[in-house]
Amino acid sequence: MNKKNNQENNKKGFFALMFGNLFKNRNELSIFEEEQVESPFKTMVNSYLGNAVAMTALSIFLLIFLIVIIGPIFVPIDLSFIETTQENVPPGLDMMDFPKELDGNVEQIAIGPTFSVGLDQDGQVYVWGKSKITNTIDIRDIPEGMGQVVRVAAGTDHVIALNSEGELFTWGSNRQQQGTIPYALEFVNNIKDIYAGYQSSAVLTEDGMVHFFGNIMNNDYNEFHQHQGNIQELALTADAVVGLTYDGEVVYLGTQQNSYARIPENMGNVVKIAATSATVSAINDQGELFIWGNITRAKGEGSIPEFDGKLVSVQGGRYHYSALSEDGKAYAWGADYYNQGSVPSKINQNKIVEIYSGYNQNYAVTEDGSIETWGLKGYPLGSDNLGRDIFARLLNGGRMSMTIGAVAVIIATVIGVIVGGISGYFGGKVDMVLQRVSEIIGSLPFLPFVMILSPLIGNALTSMQRVYLIMVILGLLSWTGLQRLVRAQVLSVREQEYVTAAKALGVKQGNIVFKHILPNVVSVIIVHATLNFATSMLTEATLSFLGFGVQPPIPTWGNMLFGANDSIVIQNFWWRWVYVAAVLAVCVVSVNLIGDGLRDAIDPKSQER
Repeated sequence: MNKKNNQENNKKGFFALMFGNLFKNRNELSIFEEEQVESPFKTMVNSYLGNAVAMTALSIFLLIFLIVIIGPIFVPIDLSFIETTQENVPPGLDMMDFPKELDGNVEQIAIGPTFSVGLDQDGQVYVWGKSKITNTIDIRDIPEGMGQVVRVAAGTDHVIALNSEGELFTWGSNRQQQGTIPYALEFVNNIKDIYAGYQSSAVLTEDGMVHFFGNIMNNDYNEFHQHQGNIQELALTADAVVGLTYDGEVVYLGTQQNSYARIPENMGNVVKIAATSATVSAINDQGELFIWGNITRAKGEGSIPEFDGKLVSVQGGRYHYSALSEDGKAYAWGADYYNQGSVPSKINQNKIVEIYSGYNQNYAVTEDGSIETWGLKGYPLGSDNLGRDIFARLLNGGRMSMTIGAVAVIIATVIGVIVGGISGYFGGKVDMVLQRVSEIIGSLPFLPFVMILSPLIGNALTSMQRVYLIMVILGLLSWTGLQRLVRAQVLSVREQEYVTAAKALGVKQGNIVFKHILPNVVSVIIVHATLNFATSMLTEATLSFLGFGVQPPIPTWGNMLFGANDSIVIQNFWWRWVYVAAVLAVCVVSVNLIGDGLRDAIDPKSQER
C-alpha cells in the first residue's frame, strides 16, 4: 500500500516539476524565470508600458496627432478667406446668447459684426456678444437717461438709438464722426427711422428727408438729391445709400454711375428694400424679389432660391440675405461660411413672424414670441488679424507641421541608415570618404543657410513648392547624427558570429548589411528618429517664426506664431499665440519623453548612468 502511494506521489512530483511553471501565476515568477519566459521584444514592451511618464506622453501625443490629422477633414479652411469685420475676436461662442428677458418680449434686434443690440417691448436696451471694440470702447456702455427707446440700429462699431421723445443717442466708436449727431437734427422732432452702417449713420424723417453723417469719403451720398423729401425707407451698403420713395420706386442716392445705380427695370411697386455689403435687394407688392449690385458667384447673394409663398420682407447681412414669406416660413441664401446662409430645419417648425439679420447672424421671432437663431456663434479659440478662425488654422497648421517633420525624418533616416550601414560594414576608404562627406554636411550652419536660401529663391516657388523644399532641406541636412550612431553599432556588430557565418555561407554583402546587421541595430534608429521628429518640428517652427519657412496663407504652427510676433498682439490678443505655443510645446515635449522612454526600454542600463 505504501509502495503504491509512493509511486503516485512520484508521478505527482514529476508532473508538478514539468508543468508547474507553465500554470504558475505570472506574479509569482522570479526575475530570472521571467527573463527566460519573455522574449527581448516583450521585455522591452513591458518596460515601456511600465514607464508612466512615457506612456502619458505617448497618450498626449497620439491624441494631438489624431486631432490634427482627422480634424481638418471636418474643419477645412479656405486659404483665400479674409473677413475684416471679424478681426481679433476673443474666444467664445456667445455671440448670439441673447438675454432671457427678450424671449417672448422682443421688439427689435439690431446686429453688428460681433455683437447684437436688442430692444424689448418696454423700451429697455440690451447688448450681448463680443461687444468690446477697443481697449476703451465697449458697446455694453449704454448711455444713461435714454428713457423709453423705440428704435435701435447697429453699425460696424457703433450704435444709434431713438427714444419715444424723438431724441437720438449714439455710443461706440466715433472716429469718423458716425456718432456725432448733426446740429440740424437737434431741431427735428419727426424722426421716422434710424440706420447705422460702416462708419456711417442715417436718419429718416416723416417728411421723407434723409440726414446722413459719418465717413462721407467712403460713402457715395448726395445730400441734395432730387428725391429728398420723398424717401420712405433706406438701405445702406458698405459704400452707398439706396432709397425707396413713397411712390414705390427704388432710387440711388449717390452721384456716381456704378452697379448700385443700375437698378432693374419693371420691378413694379416696390414695398421693401434691403442691402448686404455689396448688393441691394427689393420686394414688390407681388412678392417678387430682385437683386443687383456687385454680385459675385463666390458670395452667392444672387443665387435666389425658390420660394413656396409670397415674400413679405427681406433682410441683408454681410454677404447673405434672409427673407420671410407670408405663410411664416424663413429663407436664407448667399455666403454660408458660418452657416448664416442656410436655415436649419427646426427654425421653420413654428410660424415665423419676424426676421432680423445682419453681418453673419440671424434671429427669427416665432408666433409665440420665442427667438430662434442661426449663423456665427463665435470662435472657440478666437480669430486672428484677418478674421480667420484660429481653431481651424491650428488644426490644419498642426497637420502641416507634423507632415513636414515626418517627411523630413523619413528622408534623414533613410539616408542616415544607408550611409551609416555601408560606412560601418565596409570601413577603409569607403568609410573615410563617407565620413568626410558627413562632416562637411554636418558643419553647414542650418539656420543661416536657409535664411540665405530664402531670399535667393524669392517668389520663384509657390507656397506648396516651398513646403516641399523645406521638407527636403530638413531631411538632407539632419541625417549626419543618425549615420554616426548606425556606423558605431555596425562596427560592433559586424564581428559577431552570425555575420561571420553569413559570410561563410556566401551571402551577398548587401544582404548581410541590410538583412542581418541593421535589424539588430533598429532600436537605435527608432529612438533617434523619434527624437529627430521633435527636432524637425521645432526647426520648421523656428524657420516659419523667423519668416523663412512656410509662407501664409498656408498655416503651420510656426507661421501662426510669426503672425503674433508683435508687442501689441502679445499684450492685447493673447489667444493668437497662447494656444498654438502651448500645443507646440506640449507636442514637442511629449515626443522627447516618448524617445527617452524608448531609449530606457531598449537599453535598461541607460537608467543607471
